Amino acid sequence: MDLEELRAFLAVADTGSLVAAAKTLQMSRPTLRRRIDQLEARAGVPLLERSRRGAALTAAGAELAARGRLLVQEASALVTSIRMTGAEPAGTLRILLPSGLPPTLPAQLYAFVCGRYPRLDFELRFADDPAADLLVDVDVAFHFGDRSPEGPWRSRELARVPVVLVAATPYLERRGRPTTAAELAQHDLFAWRHPDHDGRAWPLAAGGALPVAPKLVARDAHLLRQLALAGHGIALVPEAGLPDPHAPLGPLERVLPGVVGSDVAMRVVVPSALVDVPRVRAVIDLLRPFLGAQGLGARDQGAGSSQK
Repeated sequence: MDLEELRAFLAVADTGSLVAAAKTLQMSRPTLRRRIDQLEARAGVPLLERSRRGAALTAAGAELAARGRLLVQEASALVTSIRMTGAEPAGTLRILLPSGLPPTLPAQLYAFVCGRYPRLDFELRFADDPAADLLVDVDVAFHFGDRSPEGPWRSRELARVPVVLVAATPYLERRGRPTTAAELAQHDLFAWRHPDHDGRAWPLAAGGALPVAPKLVARDAHLLRQLALAGHGIALVPEAGLPDPHAPLGPLERVLPGVVGSDVAMRVVVPSALVDVPRVRAVIDLLRPFLGAQGLGARDQGAGSSQK
């Protein structure tokens, strides 16, 4: 496939107009139109529905746009990898993080990486479910859960993070400390939802699950911890082992340890095309020592484990 034809087509797909696409690519409209026509001839099916209002993707065009962006990214990554062979990692690293991380964790990660590779800079984005929201303009994504995204990604489990029940001491003194899982029904509950779990069936350490009726279910674990810290109830949340800033009622207590709780995988996902780009590879190699410094036990797995 001719990459220039593909880039012309993707510009039309992004702008919705041949005129706007030609301006974006700084080429003449006849040249752009010729490249689109040549690409449609190669494909053997219409890729665009053209009208006075612009250009819309056909079903075949939408499929080509999704896959074509990965091809362009892979070609760009290959050139970057060759150009930077043996050089210090540099440039912009685009990172997708799950919503609700402890607010100090991204800052600590930034300081840890920049202390070793000062020529790197970063673009951070957040998503409720990064594994589902992976886009072509992302270099590295972190997410919770055991499933890996389908498609051309390299996925690696970095650590198992405990998922525990916590509450503020004043709340437990006021409402009582539950001594059995069944007694949780008498409390206000906040549940963390991650891609492998809907938050309404809490894992039991002995096996099985406890159906619950939470007052609030959210993917934002930090929000749930703040509610618990404020004394509003008991929260099931991932435990990163980091101190909670601004805890007016004191640190959170564990509730029913060894009775309710489990662990969840923390994974890193990289587009296959970017695995060997120096800035991506360098940061991936730093993740294990960084997590170890935070007290998160990382498993010893090879770079290619749990791939899809």
